[in-house]
Amino acid sequence: MVNVRRERYREETKSEAKRIALEQLADQGIAGISVNAIAKRMGVTGPALYRYFKGRDELLNDLIRDAWHDLAVAVEAAVAASTDASPPDRVRAFAGAFRTWAVTEPHRYLLLFGTPLPGYHAPEDTVLLAHRTMSALLGVLPHEDGAAAGPSTLDDQLVAWAGSRGEGNVPPAVLLTAMRAFTRLHGVLSLEVSGQFGPMGVDPALLYRAEVESLILGDSEARGSTRLSGPG
Repeated sequence: MVNVRRERYREETKSEAKRIALEQLADQGIAGISVNAIAKRMGVTGPALYRYFKGRDELLNDLIRDAWHDLAVAVEAAVAASTDASPPDRVRAFAGAFRTWAVTEPHRYLLLFGTPLPGYHAPEDTVLLAHRTMSALLGVLPHEDGAAAGPSTLDDQLVAWAGSRGEGNVPPAVLLTAMRAFTRLHGVLSLEVSGQFGPMGVDPALLYRAEVESLILGDSEARGSTRLSGPG
């Protein structure tokens, strides 16, 4: 019973520390996260809090793991709910959930996709957590090879990357489509959550929607790419 109570207190303490760290992240960015400042807010000493987090990097690791998990859960739920929908609508479901999470949690989105903190290196397990979102995107794409002139260096790199993430035999053209789609959607979202569209008078939601529809229609001039909507 004592161990259960101690573990509960440990988890409550860590949760409170992470909540305050997220407030710091929202107010000051990643560089503003301070274990000592968090300890002061909690009414404990810095050394006391270091029993739960060895340093700021370990705290960041937890915040990053939580963010990747929550983003993956959001897009996976949207994809699962769209199982009976058409391929284009499944892509829209993924894209919609991706943007909703980003604009609802802008500071956490930038924690994952923003400017890296100098000297910080995320642990290896976050790589697999991060891939869950890409895997959800791959799951809504039709797995049919697009026209290609033959294997390329990029094809080989994409296949190696997918294999290292346990994706199996996904055609290179599908991998390229997923990579291009992900980077294009991220491009719009990263500008939106950092407030870059405000001075332009452009509605980022409409721009994002236009980008999604462009991806669904496909780009016949892009070597080896496939239409996100698939046949029909």
